[in-house]
Amino acid sequence: MRLALGEAARAPAGGDVPVGAVVIGEDGTVLGRGHNIREATGDPTGHAEVVALRAAAAAIGEWRLSGVTLVVTLEPCTMCAGALVLARVARLVYGAVDDKAGAVGSLWDVVRDRRLNHRPEVIMGVAAEDCSALLATFFAARRADRAGNHRPRD
Repeated sequence: MRLALGEAARAPAGGDVPVGAVVIGEDGTVLGRGHNIREATGDPTGHAEVVALRAAAAAIGEWRLSGVTLVVTLEPCTMCAGALVLARVARLVYGAVDDKAGAVGSLWDVVRDRRLNHRPEVIMGVAAEDCSALLATFFAARRADRAGNHRPRD
């Protein structure tokens, strides 16, 4: 999780929400890393998990990521949960719960849906306080910036 937190810190300041993800191979090798780049690139799929999964697939030369672990600082959304199921990720480890968009137990539970052909192991709450603190700091700064830049109407 420390690697994922480090990756989250790389998200462009003031723009992208600081979420980080790392894909770890069965032997412990880092196969892919990612942080949110939606705002920086204008890509709606630029979530940390998708970026890391793409890097891992490129590293091993195929889309099936069987046996890997995806470690992410925030509970995946429906898009990212679907992507990790379709990539056949063996294990998902995440930190902070996302009550607004989480799709791994909070709002939805995509990865454990028995109708799907693959269900990864899920380990939640790893370094949750650190992951939540990073997000809280980001959103507090964003609110403060918006309040400071607020101009009353004439």
